[in-house]
Amino acid sequence: MITVSPRRLMQDYGPSALLAVLTLAVWETVARLGLIPPFILPAPSAVWMALIEERSLLFGVHLPATLLEVLTGFALSVGCGSLLGTGMHLFRPLAKALYPLLVISQTIPLIALSPLFIMWFGYTLWSKVAVVFLTAFFPVVIGTYDGLSKNTDGYRELLLTFGANRWQILRKVGVPLALPSFFSGLKLSVVYCVIGATIGEWLGGSQGLGYFSRRMAGNLQSAKMFAAVVLLSALGILLFLSVAGLEKIILKKRGRYS
Repeated sequence: MITVSPRRLMQDYGPSALLAVLTLAVWETVARLGLIPPFILPAPSAVWMALIEERSLLFGVHLPATLLEVLTGFALSVGCGSLLGTGMHLFRPLAKALYPLLVISQTIPLIALSPLFIMWFGYTLWSKVAVVFLTAFFPVVIGTYDGLSKNTDGYRELLLTFGANRWQILRKVGVPLALPSFFSGLKLSVVYCVIGATIGEWLGGSQGLGYFSRRMAGNLQSAKMFAAVVLLSALGILLFLSVAGLEKIILKKRGRYS
């Protein structure tokens, strides 16, 4: 079990927490003084009240819809991305053929592809999942491929002297050494999933936090729009921390995390 002392938490996150509190205080002051119109920048207290007033709709309808899209797209990204990254490591011609295409795929604006996904899948869950998958797929592939491609010649030669085959070397050496890079890709991917789901909901849908924020922005209800944004941010943070916690548990078991 991993435990963190309060002192360590203060050292690691105290400055960030202090900066966040100061930012909120300045924001609240500026909003209350009327220096910026409330439909442009509502006060944090107004956002909090909107979050409470719309809690049944936000937490009961839109948050579960977005979470389903995020988790489905993330699961597909991890499964397909790790398999493809491993295949690229094992078969170099495949890596030479696909690596440039993967990089090119990231230069295509997702907002331009979303209408195409809607044409293919309609206004269903899968049109949003397709956007999430395309957003989150790349970090997993690259994290897996780069992690497995680390120099392991010393370990490899040692295992070869004991008669190990290619798959045993991959399992005993390649995968354990690739875990830090793999989890780095996962942490990026899970945050990108939230972004992808929001984009998909903005462009077409009837549920989700992205859809709710777009509808509130169209009605100039900025406090409710910010409430949805706060939930999206909190969702991304919680998912990131979940993956980071899993990383610590697995690496600690393998003696690679202090």
